[in-house]
Amino acid sequence: MILIDVFLFRRYLVPNDLSAYHFNYIIRKRIKLPETGSLYFFVNGRYLLKGDTLMSEVYKQRKDADGFLYITYTDETTLGAQE
Repeated sequence: MILIDVFLFRRYLVPNDLSAYHFNYIIRKRIKLPETGSLYFFVNGRYLLKGDTLMSEVYKQRKDADGFLYITYTDETTLGAQE
């Protein structure tokens, strides 16, 4: 497993037309995740975020009662990287 910086309780305002793929790209760059790592996002701790989904659709379907969309993430070493 790759150790990544603590990234808790950050809030992001994203455009309606932003895809989950591009959201993933932005977060990867912010946390400086190496190319050998994969990043997986879960909405409300249950639903895997698919790359081709628009963030506006995810928000409409899964937003919390307080109006926020809660997304957690996990990383995984890939591409034969050695630890």
